[in-house]
Amino acid sequence: MPIIELNNISKSYDHHSNVIDDFNLSIEQGEFVVFLGPSGCGKSTTLRMIAGLETITNGDLMIKGKRQNDIPAKNRDIAMVFQSYALYPHMTVFDNIGFGLRVRKVKKTLIKEKVERAAALLNLTPYLKRKPKDLSGGQMQRVALGRALVRDTDIFLMDEPLSNLDAKLRSIMREELVQLHRKLGATTIFVTHDQTEAMTMGDKIVILNNGKVQQIGKPTEIYHYPKNLFVASFIGAPAMNLLALKKESTHFVFASDIVETPDFTKELDELILGIRPEDCHISTIEGYPFEITFIEEMGSDQFIHGISAGQKVIIREVPDKKFQIGEQVFFAINPRKISWFDKETGERLRLKMEKNQSEQLRVNHG
Repeated sequence: MPIIELNNISKSYDHHSNVIDDFNLSIEQGEFVVFLGPSGCGKSTTLRMIAGLETITNGDLMIKGKRQNDIPAKNRDIAMVFQSYALYPHMTVFDNIGFGLRVRKVKKTLIKEKVERAAALLNLTPYLKRKPKDLSGGQMQRVALGRALVRDTDIFLMDEPLSNLDAKLRSIMREELVQLHRKLGATTIFVTHDQTEAMTMGDKIVILNNGKVQQIGKPTEIYHYPKNLFVASFIGAPAMNLLALKKESTHFVFASDIVETPDFTKELDELILGIRPEDCHISTIEGYPFEITFIEEMGSDQFIHGISAGQKVIIREVPDKKFQIGEQVFFAINPRKISWFDKETGERLRLKMEKNQSEQLRVNHG
């Protein structure tokens, strides 16, 4: 049985349109699940509903098989880490970590045991007598995590806990959080708008936009097989190239060239070809015409921006190839890496081959 289930969860304020609409998700024990999406998409609101800090308008929230909609936050046996460290400046690290336990009148000997255990896990033991002003940003974030750890729960909710750190510290803390998660074997839901955090930390990613779930899957699945145009354009840095093709007679055309397309399960007049920058390469002799407009030197790679048939294209190339802005070249794509989308609906297209395979599976399995 899943440890957390969200069944048709919706949230609205003052009976206006839903800010979360028909959210469905099952989370297994020990999973690290990331809610990912742009600002205002509803990911933090969903997390706060799970925590009991926001009411649920419609649907059922189940934790360990029990309905939680009307259970107060303090009784849900969940630990939450917020974006803000919210440390008490006049208290030591020891007292900040143990504050919640003191409020609940836990015995001093047990508080000491729990705080010291959490401090050891977070490499904070040498800093237990320091005040927050004497800590680095990463150390303060660890103290905030320590407050959650002493709860002795197996469910952790984290709302953009790394967003106040600089790039280097974020990278360090990403690794430390994943290692901590594995040590504890706990279930974690982590909210972020940073796709690097999502791709490197999550067992499962839930992508949201405008209060609706766009796709749920493993990081590699979402990257290589985006379910719709939003996911294709949101995931990846740079994002997937999305090229509009038009039908002429019986063929689709790009840059006056016929593009070979598979058989789709529906008739289309317009089509979007999706291809990742790393699945393209520049050629001087064949391919689609391409004018270079900008070059991003990234050290290990270079991203070549340009225009082809009036549409923007980005190509990832190795750093030792030399290109010039304004240069007229060609680009080619790996046909096995193409994603196809319905321009009208934005959804990933099913192929007749896929449909036949799924129907055959149903027949074979009765």
